[in-house]
Order: sequence, then structure tokens, then C-alpha cells
Amino acid sequence: MKILHHPDRADIQLSSVLYALSDPVRLYIISDIHKQGERTCGDIAVPVVKSTLSHHARTLREAGVINVRVQGTQRLLSLRTEDLNIRFPGLLSSILEAYESSEDKLAISLQE
Repeated sequence: MKILHHPDRADIQLSSVLYALSDPVRLYIISDIHKQGERTCGDIAVPVVKSTLSHHARTLREAGVINVRVQGTQRLLSLRTEDLNIRFPGLLSSILEAYESSEDKLAISLQE
């Protein structure tokens, strides 16, 4: 089984996190995980094909935004809230709050 790379807390870079969160689909993914808790890729209803969703999950994982753990054939996604709050206090909550009150959220929902 392939070992998934997750950056150590100290190696999480602000520019990588901001890049990962700059895409509306990735914002939707982290918003969904934030509301629902740990999710499988299949549980997240986004208007993209499976391979594109995997790409988005990899981008978020490599930036240090989410943790991916393998359980059988499933990959379970969870937010690295504690790590992000220690590295960049208030960043994740500010981004999620802004996303929830924006029209970007509506745009993703309409594409479904």
C-alpha cells in the first residue's frame, strides 16, 4: 500500500495552505468536512469526476489542510484544525466563516 505524505506541523507553509484553499471545490470539501466531521471521498457530493476529487484531496493533504487515513479501500478525510490553528491562529475559522457567507458556496451547490 502506498504511504501518503502529510507534512509535519512545522513544515506547513502559509502559501501552500492559501493555494490549496483558493479553489472553490476545495473550499466546499473543507466546509463539508468541517460541518460533518471525518468523511470518505465518496460521501462528499461535488460536481467533479472521481479522479478530479482525488486530485483536490491530494492538494489539500500535501498542503497540510487535511489528514487522509486509509481504512480498507476507503480514504477518510479530516481537517487538521489543531495543526492549522497552532501554525496560523484563526486562519481556518476566518476562511470557513467567509466561505459560508459568500456566494461561492451557492455556485457549487447549483452545479450539482
